[in-house]
Amino acid sequence: MASLFIVATPIGNLGDITLRALETLKQVDTIVAEDTRHTRKLLAHFDIHKPLISCEEHATEAAMRKVIALLDEGKNLAYVTDAGTPAVSDPGSRLVAKAVAAGHTIVTVPGPSAVTAALSVSGFPADNFVFLGFLPHKKGREAFLKKVAGAKQTAVFFESTHRIGRLLEELEQLVPPNRHLIIARELTKQFETIYRGTIKDIKEQLKETRGEFTIVIAP
Repeated sequence: MASLFIVATPIGNLGDITLRALETLKQVDTIVAEDTRHTRKLLAHFDIHKPLISCEEHATEAAMRKVIALLDEGKNLAYVTDAGTPAVSDPGSRLVAKAVAAGHTIVTVPGPSAVTAALSVSGFPADNFVFLGFLPHKKGREAFLKKVAGAKQTAVFFESTHRIGRLLEELEQLVPPNRHLIIARELTKQFETIYRGTIKDIKEQLKETRGEFTIVIAP
């Protein structure tokens, strides 16, 4: 029976890739990628040469069937996302579900994750937290933020670039002024910055609004 390896890749610093991840990527028959252009750069850096198949966010059923067909043929595959641990806020969960239903073995090759990286430096309770994925741009945004504001446990979510200022303004209307949070910008990258404090504190600190943001709010 073929195996589908779920391989975590660096979220920024390429030195964070694990030896096991490199070994797996070198040994599988084909690599399934959320974005083949992004993955080609990663593979080139580590001198890995393998066939690539795209399985992006809006992957069709035909694309999914192509991957399952390769597993049915006995091919071992690795699935990688653009960065971090696959199947967390990306199409990997659909692929895993289909591979499980087809009777194939799923193997995790763990590694970097923006969620746990941000939690680990937050100083907030992490024995019970809720991860909410990406903040909606429009539809459902207000309901999402009310859920965050009312959370009884530490809440973690992502915000897209250029909207972080808007997020702070929205949270200010919903979250008590003494509630603490962190905003982690560009985790593990050259310009990694961790902003800490109340919303008022962070508004005074935040000067750069470009990049990838992970937000952690204390319960």
